[in-house]
Amino acid sequence: MFSDIDSNARLPVRPAGAPSTGRATQLRVRRLPVRPLLLVNLAALLCATPQLHAADQQTAQGGSDPVVDAVNRTQIANDAALSRAPAEQAARWANLMPRGFNLSLPPPSETILPEAGGLRDKLADYGIGWFGMNVTSAANNLLSGSAKSLHGQRQYNGQTFTYVDNLYMGVTYDLAQHGIPDGQIYLAGMFTRTNWAPMGPNKFGLSEASYYQTLFNKRLEVKLGYLISTWEFINTNVGGSLSTSVFGASGSIPIQGGYSNNATPTPGIVLKYNINKNWYAKATAERAVNPDGLTKEIHENPTSFKFTTVNSGALYIGELGYQRNPSEGVAQEWIRGGAAYNTSSYNSFENLGTRVGHNSWYYLLADRQLWQKSPAGSPGRGLYIGASVMYAPPYANAVSQYYELRLYAKGIFDSRPYDMISLVATDTVWGRDAMNYYASKGSLVHRDSMAITLSYSARVTRGVYAGIGLGYVNHPTSIVYQTGTGSALNLLGNLNIFF
Repeated sequence: MFSDIDSNARLPVRPAGAPSTGRATQLRVRRLPVRPLLLVNLAALLCATPQLHAADQQTAQGGSDPVVDAVNRTQIANDAALSRAPAEQAARWANLMPRGFNLSLPPPSETILPEAGGLRDKLADYGIGWFGMNVTSAANNLLSGSAKSLHGQRQYNGQTFTYVDNLYMGVTYDLAQHGIPDGQIYLAGMFTRTNWAPMGPNKFGLSEASYYQTLFNKRLEVKLGYLISTWEFINTNVGGSLSTSVFGASGSIPIQGGYSNNATPTPGIVLKYNINKNWYAKATAERAVNPDGLTKEIHENPTSFKFTTVNSGALYIGELGYQRNPSEGVAQEWIRGGAAYNTSSYNSFENLGTRVGHNSWYYLLADRQLWQKSPAGSPGRGLYIGASVMYAPPYANAVSQYYELRLYAKGIFDSRPYDMISLVATDTVWGRDAMNYYASKGSLVHRDSMAITLSYSARVTRGVYAGIGLGYVNHPTSIVYQTGTGSALNLLGNLNIFF
């Protein structure tokens, strides 16, 4: 959901997937009060006035007035300090952002509360930082001929007006002040409200509790605790948050395969090995989300503090990636692929009424910059193309295949350097075993669901992003449908506020 800010041109943040650069300089330049300085300088000039006339001849002959020189030197030093302070403050705050994620987050200077009345700077004195966001999205089908509901049951996102609102807040504590370079403790919680459970469901509880550390000269990154897989692996949001599956989070292959999101953190450990500047390998061993879905997981573990839930097992993910950041004449590129193995007990579509004690899924994604709008000044601005392929075996998965092709542009208008346009086409293919099961019960089934979405995301002001989109979906329901369901033309909108 955060891809509309995943642009090197738009946000001056550490590139996604790169190792932490360590603690920023410990020198703290305080913002000097401008008004008192001007009064002091004015008083000095007034006091020096009687001497200025007497010194005119000497000054004209190439001499200098020590009082005037002293005042000028003071003013120059003050101006320099004032010009340095904001940049150094911003770097100091950014160093306290949560570490290790594979997606970019807006730095504190790009939020609605950059200084927070001085609170951010005061907390930074103690190594404390925070990151907060409120993300709201909504969808509504515009086609009057499509069935708005089936016996009162909503079957897809936007069938009737659908919304989800996520409030997220996290606090970091920097351990470098205790002699542990790059060490960071991170604690976050969230509150979710939605009118359709597959988009949530409703929850108030833990989102992440982790410890991050680098080793071997930053070659190895380690994170352990209650973690969010969606912010550590794959990053499916590059093309724009409005182009996500119409079936909600539960419809994606990684989510049905036990992949945790920021509403369902699970205990585990993540290791990332930075092979060189561009290549990396990343792996995790963690408790899988309940195999019966996100709703079941949150029902059994509403606060997210439980170590395990019924039928859940371990999830192992391995990812290999190549990531190159843009520079003048060098296009941005990110290729990542991986596999996952899950030891949870899944309902079997192959042998009905039984459970199978394993599951797996595989993925390959690639994104590349085709053209740079401003190679020298903002190399991340330009035109991009991307594609995704995912697979999960049909014996335990309703969604067996997923294909995506995306074309998107970042900051192509000089007057709107932070905006993004995306065109995304997707095909969600259902598992043959699940189709056979529902067909045997006399239900109408279809093979896949295809969609195409056009969206525009705009930076409204510092820390506020809004998006609007239009998505056409053929076969908008899941496997089972009823006559008269029709297609969907969803009007999509979102509002992201960072603080």
